[in-house]
Amino acid sequence: MTYQLALQQLTDSALPTGAFAHSLGFETYVERGLVHDEESFGVWLAAFISQQLTYSDALAIRFLYEDVPVAELDALLTAQLLPRQLREASTKMGGRLLEIGAEIFPSADLAEYRKLVGSGRAAGHQPLAFAVVARSLNVPLPEALAAYLFAAVTSLTQNAVRAIPLGQNAGQRILRKAADGVAAAIERISHLTPDDFGAVSPGLEISQMRHERQRARMFMS
Repeated sequence: MTYQLALQQLTDSALPTGAFAHSLGFETYVERGLVHDEESFGVWLAAFISQQLTYSDALAIRFLYEDVPVAELDALLTAQLLPRQLREASTKMGGRLLEIGAEIFPSADLAEYRKLVGSGRAAGHQPLAFAVVARSLNVPLPEALAAYLFAAVTSLTQNAVRAIPLGQNAGQRILRKAADGVAAAIERISHLTPDDFGAVSPGLEISQMRHERQRARMFMS
């Protein structure tokens, strides 16, 4: 399968998208003392996988694979990503992924999405940039979802190892448990409808909004 090595490169933690600079809201929980060790971060991560990653990013990827226009999905993501920092994180990492993808995995669909972003008709969100590249590489949807979700989980766990801090072994234990959550999310995604898009826990969104005004922070979001 010729796409497998390309998919590994696309989801490698060394890919310079800036993911290391984002906590996507968990730093607010750390500041409040609610996330402070391996167990409490695991609880937060499980909620993030089953909520925001499932009903936002991953569902957008599925819909793009099902030929929903990328411009329509881009607008929906912009509208439903209520926390400003989260919108900016998505477009900053998406912009880098579009730039990198154009150099190493060029395609007509990717060029069209970049054109939309360049003209201001789209924002350029990370999950859509990933989906456009993955589909152009003929990556099957289940494998694309698994790769994207686990890459996000890995990045967040690496950031938690630094921020809480946690030991490296603790990070690996968290990833092993999170793999089950990713598998469950992939199964759930296949049964969701357009009405489910953006159905995220308010607690996650509120913490992401509070992060903007947090007195001291390590991360951009």
